[in-house]
Amino acid sequence: MIDINLIRENRDLVKDNIKKKFQDDKIPLVDEIYELDLRFRETKSKADNFRSEKNKLSDSIGALMREGKKDEVGAVRLEISKIDDDIEELEKIEEELEVLIKNKMMEIPQIIDASVPIGKDDTENVEIEKFGEPIVPEYEIPYHADIFESINGLDKDSAGRVSGNGFYYLMGDVARLHSALISYARDFMVSKGFIYCVPPFMIRSDVVTGVMSFEEMDNMMYKIEGEDLYLIGTSEHSMIGKFKGQIVKEEELPITLTSYSPCFRKEVGAHGIEERGIYRVHQFEKQEMVVLCKPEDAMDWYNKMWSFTVEFFRSLDVPVRTLECCSGDLANLKVKSCDIEAWSPRQQKYFEVGSCSTLGEAQARRLSIRMKTNSGNKYVATLNNTVLATPRGLIALVENNYQSDGSIKVPDALIPYMGGIETINPKK
Repeated sequence: MIDINLIRENRDLVKDNIKKKFQDDKIPLVDEIYELDLRFRETKSKADNFRSEKNKLSDSIGALMREGKKDEVGAVRLEISKIDDDIEELEKIEEELEVLIKNKMMEIPQIIDASVPIGKDDTENVEIEKFGEPIVPEYEIPYHADIFESINGLDKDSAGRVSGNGFYYLMGDVARLHSALISYARDFMVSKGFIYCVPPFMIRSDVVTGVMSFEEMDNMMYKIEGEDLYLIGTSEHSMIGKFKGQIVKEEELPITLTSYSPCFRKEVGAHGIEERGIYRVHQFEKQEMVVLCKPEDAMDWYNKMWSFTVEFFRSLDVPVRTLECCSGDLANLKVKSCDIEAWSPRQQKYFEVGSCSTLGEAQARRLSIRMKTNSGNKYVATLNNTVLATPRGLIALVENNYQSDGSIKVPDALIPYMGGIETINPKK
């Protein structure tokens, strides 16, 4: 959510930003909010004047009583009663306008950074840099589901009977490799000075609407029937929600956290959800990083955070690249975002394994997260980034470490987490 002062003072800037996001249907909202805000401030001013008048009349009662002017006291009290009715009516209008303005403000996209490339959708995202040599071996790399099945590591048929499409059982050494990745990702981020957390896996609706747009919520979140709870789509939701309504001291910033969680997503409109692989699924696990910092430090942290994910995958012998998200591909709360993509030697192209975003003060405004400074309370900036999302990270690891004899080389970084196993051999 942007600062209301931008609409009060620079509507053209807000409208131009909406155009850059290719959301022209929202342009009329800017003038609507401007007019509603004028009404709100006028109403509040009237209510404040009435309160001031009431205070003066209340102060006069003591003097009138001392002077024995009881008839005048009665008239003053009657006037105060009438003012109370007027104040009550104005407060009701204030409250209605405040809710209406907030709901409309939540539809206005965040002001994007000047460095964001302008484009309509993800087809216009821009490659920034490649890390590692994208190798295509002379031998064939099988489909990841076939690799997993060759070592008795995947059972989607049973998962289909138990849970339906988009679910899976990981078994044996594949399940161990999956857990090893998660554990290594945790320790990797702890080594960077981040505090490890395991958050709640369900959150209330006021936290959901504080961390994402309504469109994202409808497309992603699973609602718990009969309760005001949603299953999280990423631990970022819980981790930012942890600070809802809080005031942190300026000297405590930055707050750097890394969190583990299962994640649950509807994947509404997703293609290939029924495919036999596990690239796009309803349930997965994730190691996330979340930072709260001063707004002026946000871009420095943004660059640090995506570089950590690059370093993580390179330590697993996985080539990656960074891809700058264009304006039309940015979620409404984001100021700037980039995807980290891993090389697929089977497909001979890159695919997304993580995303890094700075959201400016958007989430902090929605959830009222502020820092206490010498000049008053100010909103913090929030950032989030994927360290590892499985099974996509697992697919990238296996494809890039697949050997000509059908075995999988375990990267050196993971051997301690695999009980010393250096190679996973096919079972059939």
